[in-house]
Amino acid sequence: MTKKAGYVTIFGKPNAGKSTLINALLNYNLSIVNRKVQTTRNKILGILTEDNYQIVFIDTPGTLEPEYELQKFMLSEIKTSLDEADVIIHIVDSAKINFEDLKKINDDYRSSFTGKKKIMVLNKIDLIEKDRLLPIMQRLSVEFDYDEIVPVSALERENVSELKALVVKYLPEGEFFYDEETLTDKPEKFFIAEIIREKILSFYHEEIPYSVIVDITEFKERSDNLIYINADIILERESQKIIVIGKKGIGMKRLGEKARKDIENFLNKKVYLELFVKVRKDWRNNKAFIKDSMSRNIPS
Repeated sequence: MTKKAGYVTIFGKPNAGKSTLINALLNYNLSIVNRKVQTTRNKILGILTEDNYQIVFIDTPGTLEPEYELQKFMLSEIKTSLDEADVIIHIVDSAKINFEDLKKINDDYRSSFTGKKKIMVLNKIDLIEKDRLLPIMQRLSVEFDYDEIVPVSALERENVSELKALVVKYLPEGEFFYDEETLTDKPEKFFIAEIIREKILSFYHEEIPYSVIVDITEFKERSDNLIYINADIILERESQKIIVIGKKGIGMKRLGEKARKDIENFLNKKVYLELFVKVRKDWRNNKAFIKDSMSRNIPS
């Protein structure tokens, strides 16, 4: 049987549902999902191998107008991911679709789109009246040159199987890029940092907007069933540090307990987790710090 394999980049505006969709397509939780925009910062590979095909999904940060160096880094991740793709999935929130924004995105990324198969995914159809979908799809087919337009609910997994079948249809023939058992290109340290960051975003939704980064400074197996993890939580202001730690350290205790449980479920081992909060003023505008920090938990 002829094998098929290719890179499929999922991109779109913040909160369109990129991470939820990739988790649904893979049928496991690769990317953290949070109601805060800009949750995804790095491009993340999720690898699905079934039957005669291998799909390497690339989850990307949300498209936006950059205001500081961190966002410029995120945009560079999007551009690289689109350039690498064989198939592009452009996902939009069907209840909040903006045709002017779509036109701008298609113009901005035209060079990266050239020669690629493009699938428009209208997400969150569980939140929109069904009679509104058909006019939207008709207008999209007239004004844009997507190869397919697919309405889905990533959260409810509606039409996700149909979307996957279309992706497989457009994959180029070729040998697999990764071993059939490989699920992602990222190491355990990356996902542990993401688990801790997701807990911070959930607990401090208003107080810590986007100015947090997690650095795993130590990861050691103390025994067959115990892993010691030391992590730095880096913020921009002393006032944020006080909020995260909480009165008499209650905030840190809660954060540590919740993160440890999720990390233990992820690793399937007991974990001893130590968290430290540090302040690095205005780190989001420090290009060298961002480059170093974003690659520290992802060894080359």
